[in-house]
Amino acid sequence: MDQSVHSFGRRALDDSFHRMVEASRQQPPPPLATRLDRLARLRALISDNEQRFAAAISADFGHRCAIETLIAETLFLLGELKHTSKHLKNWMAPKSVPTQLQFWPASNRLLPQPLGVVGIIAPWNYPLQLTLAPAIGAIAAGNLVMIKPSELSPRFAALLQETVAAKFEPTELLVTGIEDDIAPAFAALPFDHLVFTGSTRVGRIVAEAAGRNLTPVTLELGGKSPTIIDRSADLDLAAQRIAYAKLMNAGQTCIAPDYALVPRDKVQDFAATVQRHMLAMFGDNPSNPDYTAIIADKHYVRLEGLLADAKAQGASVLQSATPDNAAWRSVRKFPPTVLTGVTPDMKIMQEEIFGPLLPVLGYDDPSEPIAFINGRDRPLALYWFGSDDAARDEVLARTVSGGVTINDCLVHFAQINQPMGGVGASGIGAYHGQWGFDTFSHLKPVFYRSPYNRLADLYPPYGSKIARLAKLLRLLS
Repeated sequence: MDQSVHSFGRRALDDSFHRMVEASRQQPPPPLATRLDRLARLRALISDNEQRFAAAISADFGHRCAIETLIAETLFLLGELKHTSKHLKNWMAPKSVPTQLQFWPASNRLLPQPLGVVGIIAPWNYPLQLTLAPAIGAIAAGNLVMIKPSELSPRFAALLQETVAAKFEPTELLVTGIEDDIAPAFAALPFDHLVFTGSTRVGRIVAEAAGRNLTPVTLELGGKSPTIIDRSADLDLAAQRIAYAKLMNAGQTCIAPDYALVPRDKVQDFAATVQRHMLAMFGDNPSNPDYTAIIADKHYVRLEGLLADAKAQGASVLQSATPDNAAWRSVRKFPPTVLTGVTPDMKIMQEEIFGPLLPVLGYDDPSEPIAFINGRDRPLALYWFGSDDAARDEVLARTVSGGVTINDCLVHFAQINQPMGGVGASGIGAYHGQWGFDTFSHLKPVFYRSPYNRLADLYPPYGSKIARLAKLLRLLS
């Protein structure tokens, strides 16, 4: 695959942005038909190039399971497009809101308006989905959109640039280059809204750059998403579902279960059961096409470092092969790994893992997982397994996270009528479905004065009438 991203220097970036801003200010908000047409073209772009996108993504990874690309990216986007197109007319309609009695018979309405130009800084781990999902909401809301792909997915970026240019005018939807100087320049542009998906560290940099322009941001970050195994849980079922979620995309998922909190007397059984399910799903052969590679050598080395540090501090390791095994290392596939004897001061518990390593920690009292989670940054996701409703509700009430799945992992992300976003260090804002439309819209409040309202009685000169009106207004306030 010899695709390369067309050169897109700072000058081209600035010129393209200003043309897009001018178009957004001079043109009226696009009507329903225009927005539906843009969404239809985006759907055709995905459908017509499905295999090409899968191949490009796989080439960028070294190997990416085609089924994972289909499920987590292509089908997700097609579902989002179908849902958005079906409901867009209703979302665009002005919304009536109640009017206080003292202003009757006036009325209030909320008018959804496009913000203008929306920027999207996309990640490499799910490059198609996490690039175009926010674009769907932004386009539906009537905005013009500029996308900056990840430099770690150059083949995908080139293909996206090519296919978007074939379907859209550059003032409708534009994909930039991935040169080193593009990312900071892109974040510094005065967008009407900026979306970033990636690490918390880079998210802070993006937010700081956007803040200089008072640009509102949606940040989908990461962090360490915990999994609590309640004493009432079906251990085998929980282990199977966690193994699948941990190994999808080789753990390179922002909402992957990062670590598991398990009743202390069940730690060893749970760890062994997770490892058994990992082997049942993916085997012990690195050539297995179902298992995805780590995106880059430096990321592989980072995972090796986390594992080595944990082992040096006394952690026990369950894995079918070591990561320095030539057969695994040569294809950049990291052996699925479960760790016990993990302590909070190990590096593996200090940063987001973003790979196929699952630390398992024990607890004695049900209050301990809650305290452990609350003592750290608020996570993007939280998972709880069990059948004790009271224990479940206690965790839900006393922890704060971006989203939660009960008795499974990841699948809250796929709920099209639920927002997706973080809280605190794991993110700001949310999108998906109508939440995306609302995020990328200005809901303009409009008050329609009635000629029959007596507000003019409040005008000076004030006399005895004002006392009577003030008394009435006090009763209504």
